[in-house]
Amino acid sequence: MGKLKILLLIGVGYVLGAKAGRARYEQIKNRAQQFASNPKVQNAAGKAQETVRQQAPVVVDKVSTVAGAAAAKVKPGGGEHSADLPG
Repeated sequence: MGKLKILLLIGVGYVLGAKAGRARYEQIKNRAQQFASNPKVQNAAGKAQETVRQQAPVVVDKVSTVAGAAAAKVKPGGGEHSADLPG
């Protein structure tokens, strides 16, 4: 009979915990939706997207330059330490 009580208490605790967890999840979800739909947040997100759009070509150019310089340093045949590699 003691095991039955323990299982019953565990079941009740699980159900109550799940309901409380779901309520908290819904509360967090609703607040996140309110935040995301706030006009100030929407405006800031739009400005951030525009900045990324404007800066993307600059970043691509810099990355290309650095990658080209790195590729120029690589010597045919594996570079200076190719003797250290097995094979």
